[in-house]
Amino acid sequence: MTAPAPLELHPDRLLPPEPGVRAIARRLYEAVRALPIVSPHGHVDPRLLLDDDPFTDPATLLVTPDHYVTRLLHASGVALDALGVAQGRLDEATARAVWRQLCTHWEVYRGTPVRYWLDSELADIFEVSVRPSAQTADMIYDQIADRLAKEAYRPRALYERFGIAVLATTDDPCDDLAAHTALAADHTWTGRVVPTFRPDAYLEPAQPVWAGRVRRLGETAGVDTGAYAGYVRALEERRRYFVDHGATSADHSHLDVRTDPLEPAEASRVFTAALGGQAGPAEMVAFRCHMLNEMARMSCDDGLVMTMHPGVCRGHHGPTTDRFGADTGNDIPVRVEFTQALRPLLQRYGTHPNLHLVLFTLDETVFSRELAPLAGFYPTVYVGAPWWFLDAPEAIRRFRAAVTETVGFTRTSGFIDDTRAFCSIPARHDMSRRIDAGFLANLVAEHRLDEDEAHEIALDLVTTRPRSVFKL
Repeated sequence: MTAPAPLELHPDRLLPPEPGVRAIARRLYEAVRALPIVSPHGHVDPRLLLDDDPFTDPATLLVTPDHYVTRLLHASGVALDALGVAQGRLDEATARAVWRQLCTHWEVYRGTPVRYWLDSELADIFEVSVRPSAQTADMIYDQIADRLAKEAYRPRALYERFGIAVLATTDDPCDDLAAHTALAADHTWTGRVVPTFRPDAYLEPAQPVWAGRVRRLGETAGVDTGAYAGYVRALEERRRYFVDHGATSADHSHLDVRTDPLEPAEASRVFTAALGGQAGPAEMVAFRCHMLNEMARMSCDDGLVMTMHPGVCRGHHGPTTDRFGADTGNDIPVRVEFTQALRPLLQRYGTHPNLHLVLFTLDETVFSRELAPLAGFYPTVYVGAPWWFLDAPEAIRRFRAAVTETVGFTRTSGFIDDTRAFCSIPARHDMSRRIDAGFLANLVAEHRLDEDEAHEIALDLVTTRPRSVFKL
């Protein structure tokens, strides 16, 4: 039997290959490498840190909840049920089988950011020194399982080890935020975890359970939502509740970002019709567009940062969504338009001193054509970092090239990891820091920046940008 291939992380990974530029990038990266992580948008469950229970097994930690990992295995012929998706806690035999699937298909991740993240997690966190394969699967599983049994690998210990300064979660408007309250009150805990208001499901009358959600919203807020005015007031009350519990942003993801307002009487009429199941498709879309405009108004009032990440066809494969639920890898990007879609909102609130509007996209074509010009005029608008399918080395480089000539660096958001996979957080931020160090090094080498300026920018992108843009 041949010896397993080693797993080694090169210190210059992702840095420019040209020696002179690489030397500059090394210095810039070293200046930010160990700085605390500010994570203003993500999907880690706060109960993970509240309970601080040991992680159960390598598969449940690194494979099953991460749709970045499972979707490519699924595309390679591995069924999602063979990966433990939507099965809850896995027994030992099942967890090992899932892990073997990952290692046996390791080659499918070559060249992907997932490979970069997994390599970093395995080597940096769990001290794995051999490359995953069918031959090494059980060996690596045992090594990680051994580490997970130790106090140093519990969630809170890893939070501290990762150097996370603040972590934002994503939360339903009706959530009582009990986990956040308990974490904030725990004086043995020094971390900071803040909620994020995510009202999408309450703004979409076309969803079959919308009326029930509206009733629940009213019950939670203590407001009668049988009429439009009460519905709006209930949303305002819940936003205030989130602000009181540490939230700094509200997150929105619809198919598009149309923000055409309705007259109050028309909004009330459509709301009533939708609540009774009598609204037509066009009316329901118009209501959602109107409510997105209303969300901007509320952000001007309560100060919550408004983030938008549109352009995703959710649950593209219905049978998969029906069987395994949302966020299981079959959401697919679509084209999206911002300039005209956002004009009604920006006409009203584009210069409001209390609004921060962070625009994300999965459609790279709009970075230079629409988002950068918008952020280059409106003081409220920031260009969000590449996320989801675009949080990859080449896409991040293309992003910087596309927007920097129009808005520089100060009108961008700073990196967001947007992850449910807790252990991938440091790997994702490290990737971003390396890519930005390389981009800045090229500007220095081309004599477009002095190195002291590039150093200031590198620090700003990691520290000041995310804190300032997301009001942290």
